[in-house]
Amino acid sequence: MSTWLLIDGFNLAYRCFFAIPELTRSDGFPTNALHGWVKTIWKLEDQEKADGILVFFDLGGAQDRLALLPDYKAQREEMPEALSQQIPVIKELTRLMGLGGIEIEGVESDDLLAAQAVALANDGHTVKIVSADKDFAQTVTDNISMLLPPPSANPRLGWRAMGPAEVVTKFGVTPDKIADYLALVGDAADNIPGVAGVGPKTASKWLNEHGSLEGVIANAAVLKPDRFRLIVAADADRLRINLQLTTFNPNLPVQPAVKPPADGTSLVARLRELEMKSATIEAERRYGASQGELF
Repeated sequence: MSTWLLIDGFNLAYRCFFAIPELTRSDGFPTNALHGWVKTIWKLEDQEKADGILVFFDLGGAQDRLALLPDYKAQREEMPEALSQQIPVIKELTRLMGLGGIEIEGVESDDLLAAQAVALANDGHTVKIVSADKDFAQTVTDNISMLLPPPSANPRLGWRAMGPAEVVTKFGVTPDKIADYLALVGDAADNIPGVAGVGPKTASKWLNEHGSLEGVIANAAVLKPDRFRLIVAADADRLRINLQLTTFNPNLPVQPAVKPPADGTSLVARLRELEMKSATIEAERRYGASQGELF
């Protein structure tokens, strides 16, 4: 069967934006994230030899989770204006490069990506999720892995695969317990409060002893350390809400496993218009397209 890369679009776009110093076109339009985006996509294509790539973006809104927790993601800062300007162009370049773009108003892209990953794996495909978001660890199986970006402190490590064994090493629990784990420790990135004072070691210990969040709640009276017994019992309903927040929704639309065609000629023309000289040369080489003399 086929190998598919599923890219967490905003996760990668933010990384590209902050990884590359400020770059602009001659009229001042920012292009640093664009440079990082095309180079990263080409790097992943060369490294992974995937049969197809799908990119997932948020269009705004997470209505089901906001109904459960009105402060869900409320702490997040607005996207930098220079990155916001580049997002529509990133999406345009994505389509021209022959990558499928997926987004649905009011539905989180993480849910869409997770549902797509599960559907593809169930059909026998190999799936690699390109993201540093720990939430995706809950989807990892023998057929689904995560591709973690190179750490800023040591970029030479390159992109690293996280399979089931690596999930256990990192979090102390198997992938099927990750949502429960996050419900207990909380998720600062999504503004989900966990049990005060409970860290990764305690959460993983409880889950390995009691099997699930419900098991932890049912055994609140015997939890160690003792000080958490009354806290967990009192927080039971909130923790169950946390679990709904940290668990992906598998019942969402998925795309057919078909790779759209690249439009090399239009891609080269657009890169040339953006004054991305090295990317234009590389696109001409990769797609066999030319737009004449470069700027």
